[in-house]
Amino acid sequence: MTENLQQDQKFIQDVFNKVYSKYDLMNDLMSFGIHRNWKKQLVTTMNPGKNQSLIDVGCGTGDIGKLFSLATNYKSKILSVDPNSKMIDEGKKRLKKFKNIEWKVCAAENLSVKDQTFDFYTISFGLRNTSNKKKSIAEAYRVLKNGGRFLCLEFSKIENPSLEYIYKKYSNLIPIFGKFVVGEKEPYEYLVKSIDKFMNQNELLDMLKGEGFVDSNYINLSGGIVAIHSGWKI
Repeated sequence: MTENLQQDQKFIQDVFNKVYSKYDLMNDLMSFGIHRNWKKQLVTTMNPGKNQSLIDVGCGTGDIGKLFSLATNYKSKILSVDPNSKMIDEGKKRLKKFKNIEWKVCAAENLSVKDQTFDFYTISFGLRNTSNKKKSIAEAYRVLKNGGRFLCLEFSKIENPSLEYIYKKYSNLIPIFGKFVVGEKEPYEYLVKSIDKFMNQNELLDMLKGEGFVDSNYINLSGGIVAIHSGWKI
């Protein structure tokens, strides 16, 4: 594995090329299904209305787009974006009945989207995989309309020492699960390392403010295993 995994985009693409077909299954196994509740909380926090628009970046197989669509009774415009074409293909197959979801292969750092296009921008468990987090957040600001909202759901830092100890012990088992279920250990070694290296809640909050977002805040879920960061463009 490379020393600086966060910057090695080719490595990250190779990781997702290996796991895309069982991506959702592994998410369920690793989190005991709790990731679904975290994503529902994200959409609840957004409280979207009909005829509003969303760009979901690092969309994977489209969980957030699906939840947003259901929350708006399909009366919304959604662009699901991911740098991995195989993930996009899986999402298209999985959500082929959702005609209000469009799909695009591109990176968070360089979105092929016009300025001030969307009411909401979401990125879930994807920001830590970008090569330039500052640029990715700047792109989010660019594509949001005035009055639009940025939301990031991402692994964060646990505040309770006892829970952190248990979580770290459990994290050491994740590559073993990956080897058993997917047949690949290395992608899940990367997952554990990328979570450990990612910035804490306040560091990400400062980055949002630095890129122009206002009324920025975060809420911890599951004791800080993950956090939802939010900011507004005015």
